[in-house]
Amino acid sequence: MKARLQEYYEKEVVSQLIKEFGYKNPMQVPRLVKIVINMGLGEATQNIKILDSAMEELALITGQRPIIRRARKSIAAFKLRAGMPIGCKVTLRRTRMYDFFDKLVHFALPRVRDFKGVSDKSFDGRGNYTLGIREHIIFPEINYDKIDKVKGMNVTFVTTAKTDEEGKALLEKLGMPFRR
Repeated sequence: MKARLQEYYEKEVVSQLIKEFGYKNPMQVPRLVKIVINMGLGEATQNIKILDSAMEELALITGQRPIIRRARKSIAAFKLRAGMPIGCKVTLRRTRMYDFFDKLVHFALPRVRDFKGVSDKSFDGRGNYTLGIREHIIFPEINYDKIDKVKGMNVTFVTTAKTDEEGKALLEKLGMPFRR
């Protein structure tokens, strides 16, 4: 079953982007490939329970079990050894990706205090966009009473767009609230 946003993309957004950028083939139109949600937890080196709660909460938010990210090399100043768990991440594709995007744009971001839109300066030069979220409690699945610590996360939207301008147009048409 297709997500609501995916049907909207196929019916509306593709034709709008073809008109805007003058693509000759519908396969040239940029599309969302995957969304990667990463939660870096530096405190996990001292307290492993933080990592367990972060994994549970990330699984609640995304509907998919996260994988543990481990340190690649040792850094003595941070009391970090290679192979120690320091975070978790989830890669969403297809229906789950569109469902998460829909939930982020329509439910989570409007719950941010004094929200005026997301910055359009976080593109990487190849049409991909990364959004930093300071508090994971903006998601409706998180029970505020049961969390031990407010955690931040990075959400990366990977697209097939060749330029930042095309990537921004795609995300804007899908509903991403950029600042004016």
